[in-house]
Amino acid sequence: MRSHDYGRDVLSGRKRRTVPEVVAEVGLVAEDPASGFCGAVVRFEQDRVVLEDRHGARRLFPLRPAGFLVDGRPVTLVRPAPRAAAPARSASGSVRVEGLRARTARDSRIWVEGLHDAELVERVWGHDLRVEGVVVEPLDGVDVLADRIAGFGTGPGRRLGVLVDHLVEGSKESRLVSAIRDENVLVTGHPYVDVWQAVKPASVGIAQWPRVPRGVPWKEGVCAALGWGEPHEGWRRVLAGVSGFRDLETPLIGAVERLIDFVTEPGSA
Repeated sequence: MRSHDYGRDVLSGRKRRTVPEVVAEVGLVAEDPASGFCGAVVRFEQDRVVLEDRHGARRLFPLRPAGFLVDGRPVTLVRPAPRAAAPARSASGSVRVEGLRARTARDSRIWVEGLHDAELVERVWGHDLRVEGVVVEPLDGVDVLADRIAGFGTGPGRRLGVLVDHLVEGSKESRLVSAIRDENVLVTGHPYVDVWQAVKPASVGIAQWPRVPRGVPWKEGVCAALGWGEPHEGWRRVLAGVSGFRDLETPLIGAVERLIDFVTEPGSA
């Protein structure tokens, strides 16, 4: 009988089949061929993957080479690469500058009507203002605006941004603002009677801001209607309800952002 010597590996001349690697993104449907369990990737636990079938049952499988079938073909499941962490955001939604050292204050300023306005702007935009070196100062009422502007002495590198409450057509505030004619002054505002009202009602735990009868000071009327005590007690409630820009109404957000842009434009430092 004739002997045939085929060598040690009769398949050495054949091309070996490679098993592709597939990134196991959440939602990918894979099958464990040993058990027949088929389900979508839901999470990872160290070197294992959790699959969930269409009935909601979950099972844990090791991530072994060629250990799964995807679309009926053997694959090696691999974990997705770690995603870069999203940049930290400030209360205004801007990218937070870590290790911030406040910039030397600009000559340009932002003025607001009162102390509550200043505290609310600080609560939401304080980080941004320190990055830009912008100081916010209360006016104690818009009635003094023209005199304060004259005393400030504006110029190309000395701008003023002014935030005004109740800036609507026909209001006292709109009449006072219309008299300002200075290219280095930008006045913006919101339609609310008081800056409290620019905070979303849900953020302070109420369905809506109450209507205050004519002749009744607005803050006092609100506190009486809501049982908040004195205005200083009511303001503590309002400010405590604000953690970021999402707690504010859009008109106020837009008004403040425009002022910050105006006083920080090149040449306004």
